[in-house]
This record gives sequence, C-alpha cells and structure tokens, in this order.
Amino acid sequence: MFLVVHGSSPFELRDGNVVLRPGQLFVAPRGVAHCPISNGEVHALLIEPAGVVNTGDAGGTLTAAYDDSLI
Repeated sequence: MFLVVHGSSPFELRDGNVVLRPGQLFVAPRGVAHCPISNGEVHALLIEPAGVVNTGDAGGTLTAAYDDSLI
C-alpha cells in the first residue's frame, strides 16, 4: 500500500499506469508487478506485510537483506 504525502509518483503496471498525487492511496494487489517512479522529490508511506522482498522475484544487488527484528 502506497500513500503519497508530497509530490507525485507514477506507477508503471502491466495493464496501464497510475499517477498518485498527495493524499492518494494505491494498493498493489498481491502478485501484480508494479514499479513506482520518482521524477522529483516524493514523500510516501509504504506499508507491506513482513517478509515481502523489496525487489520481488528479480533479485540482484538491490535486494535488501531480511530483517527478522521487525517481526
């Protein structure tokens, strides 16, 4: 779940794109590929279930290590 507080953030989706502006909320359904983009400064609140991998199944050097202290 993404809540934009300041700025705007386009989200690329397979079925089309969404642009979020301050006060708008977007819930990415489980398993739906999405790519938030920033064309400038954006303040956003991101809420996701514990254990969600930040890079999905893409992996790579940008994948964050699992932090079990958050549970």
